[in-house]
Amino acid sequence: MKLTTSFVRAVLPSPLFRILTFLAVLCAMPAHALTVEVEAPDELKPLLVQYLEAARAARMGEPLDEAEVARLRSVSEDTARELLATEGYFSPQIDSSMTQVGDDWVLRYAVAPGPRTLVRTVNIDFAGALAKAEGRGARLRERAERSFTLQPEMPFRQADWDVAKVAVLRPLLTIRYPAAHLAASEARINPAAQAADLTVTVDSGPAFFYGEPVISGSQRYPESIIRNLSPLKPGQPYRQQDLLDYQAALDMSGYYAQATVHIEPDPALAAAVPVRVNVVERPEKLFSVGAGVSTDTGARVQVSWTHRDILNRGLRLDLDARLETERQTGAAELAWPRNANGYENSLGLQLKQEDIEGQETRSTVLAAKRSRTRGQIEATLSLQYQIEQQTIADVLDVRNRALTANYAWTQRTIGRAFYPRRGYVLTLQGGGASEALLSDTSFIRLYGRHTHFFRAGDNGRLILRGELGSVLAQTRDGIPTDFLFRAGGDNSVRGYAYQSLGRTLDGGVVSVRHLATGSVEYHHFFEGNWGMAVFVDAGDAADSRGDLSPAFGYGVGARYRSPVGPINLDLAYGEATDEFRLHFSLGVSF
Repeated sequence: MKLTTSFVRAVLPSPLFRILTFLAVLCAMPAHALTVEVEAPDELKPLLVQYLEAARAARMGEPLDEAEVARLRSVSEDTARELLATEGYFSPQIDSSMTQVGDDWVLRYAVAPGPRTLVRTVNIDFAGALAKAEGRGARLRERAERSFTLQPEMPFRQADWDVAKVAVLRPLLTIRYPAAHLAASEARINPAAQAADLTVTVDSGPAFFYGEPVISGSQRYPESIIRNLSPLKPGQPYRQQDLLDYQAALDMSGYYAQATVHIEPDPALAAAVPVRVNVVERPEKLFSVGAGVSTDTGARVQVSWTHRDILNRGLRLDLDARLETERQTGAAELAWPRNANGYENSLGLQLKQEDIEGQETRSTVLAAKRSRTRGQIEATLSLQYQIEQQTIADVLDVRNRALTANYAWTQRTIGRAFYPRRGYVLTLQGGGASEALLSDTSFIRLYGRHTHFFRAGDNGRLILRGELGSVLAQTRDGIPTDFLFRAGGDNSVRGYAYQSLGRTLDGGVVSVRHLATGSVEYHHFFEGNWGMAVFVDAGDAADSRGDLSPAFGYGVGARYRSPVGPINLDLAYGEATDEFRLHFSLGVSF
């Protein structure tokens, strides 16, 4: 039986009949594949190939009829002009052609971008409180103007224009004027002259000053802990770095698992803007265990217990026991929260026993400390009493004791980065003891260590490290080993065993009065988190400065940037021993 259109219309419902009719017409229309060819300068061709509508349609591979190809040809020409304008080409010549090759269509675009538009003038105006400010305000205006990254004679690109408008605000948003915004901006293009005249008006808004903190989330611990950790004072001018420092202090205090510090840049509150602090508290008590291994002191098992609210005053009691192959320690510390003057006080007791390179020591240390952190600088003053029993085979068995006053000063410019690529860490220490005050020997101890990080290309860094130590005394007899020096190991001179460079006796290596080490190391990272290292270390420890003779170590290593810190594996050759040694460490030691 032959089906007619009238029969099908009578049998099928009207909507279904219309759909089938449309599909039949669609299937009857000729449709062909599309190829798009773009002829343009190398720096512009990828942009056009990626964003032209015709090129996108060709990549999809769907068959197209002649009408759709013609539409794509026209639309893509307009898009090409818009894309070229974003790169500073406002007078392009674009020729296109549409040809049929066999059953398929080919669209060709020949693009001559013409002369590129350059920035001719830049005019930055200021409104708000900063407009008439003198002194520091004038310097801040100059800094904002220097931050504007598009300068005369530079090519005008839309992306650079957008970045420059953000950059001009950044100095104001971080210092005094967090409500700053662009009141107006205009890029006036003269295609005939290929010139762009840029005008920006920056409204700084009012200068902001800190008010009182508004604290939320504090339930378990005294609110005074949060207030005393603040580096901010009411009436102090706003500075974004202050908020970051405050947040870091809360994070590192040990009381809070999470902390955020911010302000609401409401111009109506500028005279005394509230500092909003939100914290998530850590548990009052914490028991933890850990394990690890290093090539310096061997396998490690550690057990710790912390109580963070002794006497309901936020006093923190830390108990810690650590068992290592070469060293065993037990410690107890009672620490007070930071007071209103910024000081943190603590009392501690430590028992230690170690056997490293034949030098066996058993010591008891009682210490009182006062520390203060201000920005990048941490300073600690301590009074320490130590009794030690020192033994080296059958040649040495002595008892040493010392009551010492010590001062340590550290500056860190690397922030909290696990893998710093610029900045430095500088540590200086000084201390001493007197025979007249519970000590066997009078001495003065001086020590300094500097580690500097330099960026080296896109994927590398250079690390320079130097270390000097000296104990001024008539003799080293009677001085506890913690105040003397030895060299060698993962963070000293690689290629030599841990603390193996010192004065050698039958049966062991004795700690001495002078130390000098240095290191040059280069890291290069590949795709992902893996990298390699090459390094040269040198150093020695001796009883007199004249006897210092550097032992050199050379090596290569592997690096892995793990979430908990760098993992380092090094193979080093010790020139003095003519031996290779493997070194392993997790984290960065300064």
